[in-house]
Amino acid sequence: LCSHCCQKSPPYRAIRSWALYQGTLREAIHSLKYKHDIALAESLAVHLIEMYNDLRWPVDLITAVPLGSKRALERGYNQAAMLARPLGLYTRIPFSPRALRRTRETDSQVRLGPVERHANVRDAFTANASLVHGKVVLVIDDVTTTGATIESCAHALRNAGAVDVYGLTVARAGRQVSETGQLADAR
Repeated sequence: LCSHCCQKSPPYRAIRSWALYQGTLREAIHSLKYKHDIALAESLAVHLIEMYNDLRWPVDLITAVPLGSKRALERGYNQAAMLARPLGLYTRIPFSPRALRRTRETDSQVRLGPVERHANVRDAFTANASLVHGKVVLVIDDVTTTGATIESCAHALRNAGAVDVYGLTVARAGRQVSETGQLADAR
């Protein structure tokens, strides 16, 4: 458990990531998100499927972190949903892109620190109670750094009656030592 989770229990059961957000994987995720290389989604989803099979979480519904309407229009697709859909097809667990909705536009998290990331996405999502009530929900995203986005999604899902929430991402930003010897978030 991270120090944040030790101080305050998160609204999700667990978040797991397949690999560190660096090198070739980082380039692949950037290509998927910003260069419209959507064929990468299925290749990356294979790793989520393998991980999910190992974890054996008792999930009833799969959803993806939703984009804001502005970003969805700019990009034309939701990369998290493109990762989630193959997982749902493979596992035969229903995938619902409508289980979560972003209620307001948020700033890009890329240049924000941990405190700003949590504030940026706080109360930014709402869940569809008719889809999630009484269910264990798996939230898929491409990258997690502080867990703020999945935490905010989990709050919305819990408020709508979800029994439990798990998070699964392709990559996790690691910790690295800066030139001054301080731990810093990898970007």
